[in-house]
Amino acid sequence: MANVVVNIAGRPYTMQCPDGEEDHLKDLAKLLDTEVGRIRQSVGAIGDIRQLVMAGLMVADRLSEATRKLEDMQDQLDGLRISRDQALQQIRQQDENFAKALEIAAQKLEEMAQ
Repeated sequence: MANVVVNIAGRPYTMQCPDGEEDHLKDLAKLLDTEVGRIRQSVGAIGDIRQLVMAGLMVADRLSEATRKLEDMQDQLDGLRISRDQALQQIRQQDENFAKALEIAAQKLEEMAQ
């Protein structure tokens, strides 16, 4: 485990994370720190715990919205897959019908040739 010092609202916090995840943890801390900064600008100085809770809720809201959008996109993708499968089935059926029609035409031509 690696130790990483992150700064949130001007205060350092030592955190642990799996080796190799240090940069990711720092990026997450920057995201949280940015949200805390936005809260400070909009509501002024409030307690650190309240700032962190509000920032956490804002990040959770963004995550929730992204998850909802992802689910909507998955639903659209599922619909497109169903439409594609139906179109492929129709093409296969048309190919079979065309092959049968060609076979019948070929038989009639052979009969006429005889």
